Amino acid sequence: MSMKKDIRPVTYLKTRAADLLRQVNDTQRPVIITQNGEPRAVLQDARSYEDMRYALGLLKLISQGEEDIRKGNSRTGDEVFSRLAKAVAGK
Repeated sequence: MSMKKDIRPVTYLKTRAADLLRQVNDTQRPVIITQNGEPRAVLQDARSYEDMRYALGLLKLISQGEEDIRKGNSRTGDEVFSRLAKAVAGK
């Protein structure tokens, strides 16, 4: 696969939008849109975009969890399950 196929000038986007949409949906590879030879935007299929957002969300949660652990804002599994058992028994 050649990356050249995934870089297009904005004029190509203007004249061949349907072709580009077909390409990104068929290949599931993003296309970089350039203007005056500089990258300006990325065209990506909706499924890959959603998958990427989901993955980034998970990475953010992991990062926040690691930060909590570093700060000592965490409990052991035993503590959590003990509290849950007490809460359930109290109802």
